[in-house]
Amino acid sequence: MKDRGDDLVDIFIKNSSFMGIEGHQTAPNILMGIPLDVTTSHKPGTRWAPLWIRVASQGLEEYSPRLHRDLRDVPLRDVGDLALVPGRIEVNLQKIEAAAEMFLREGKFVVSLGGEHLITYPLVRTARKCHPDLAVVQMDAHADLRKEYEGEKFSHATVMNLIGEEIGFENLYQVGIRSLAREELDAAQKTNLFLGPLLPGLEKCLERLKERPLYLTLDIDVVDPAFAPGTGAPEPGGATSQEILEALYLLKDFPVVALDLVEVSPPSDRGDITSLLAAKILREALLLWGKK
Repeated sequence: MKDRGDDLVDIFIKNSSFMGIEGHQTAPNILMGIPLDVTTSHKPGTRWAPLWIRVASQGLEEYSPRLHRDLRDVPLRDVGDLALVPGRIEVNLQKIEAAAEMFLREGKFVVSLGGEHLITYPLVRTARKCHPDLAVVQMDAHADLRKEYEGEKFSHATVMNLIGEEIGFENLYQVGIRSLAREELDAAQKTNLFLGPLLPGLEKCLERLKERPLYLTLDIDVVDPAFAPGTGAPEPGGATSQEILEALYLLKDFPVVALDLVEVSPPSDRGDITSLLAAKILREALLLWGKK
């Protein structure tokens, strides 16, 4: 398949770029925004996350002292935000899946920037086509295992149940979880769900995840709202900003093939600290797993 260049202009909308990087069309690493904000409950606003995270990223350095790597050495193309259809959940899920497949089939490392957590479902579906033995690692405050939420099968609150049905619940690893509904308990028995602090839970997973291709989905509400208030459903008792970075470093030598960062909601933020944390998480993730 040929590299995608100008033919992306009708698929993606370009307003800004991550850390000012435009990138060449042949770059092996892709960043795409997916501003889905249809089923968001409590406090909507995730549609603004890709823009605000890119703006916040302008204040970061390209070099990571922890990783001793520079983002300028990781060829990256920020393709912009996927053009979605307002209010059309299933149409948008199809568009997300098609866009991800376009890049993953070319062997690109794809980083997706939400948007609400529902975007993970079509992204995982695509990643599994390329990696049949895929495991999913979810860093999150909430289990997201409901079968339906407010009458909707496709929702940010049902996304992990959808993924479990797609890839097998035994291939889903849930860490940092500190909130779930009673109705989710049956599904939680089928997954590798670790209630409590993020880092101890993740450490328990590592031996089982060795040598498996991983899809990493990171809901920003896994971080305590003291450090990341800009999210639609904040849950006290989460990780610190340093601990979420340490969680990434624990997976340094694992084959992460794609990832997403979701549920940042700029209207609920304070001084853009959540967007800035999200930008740093993305920088470190690209330095950890991006292709040279």
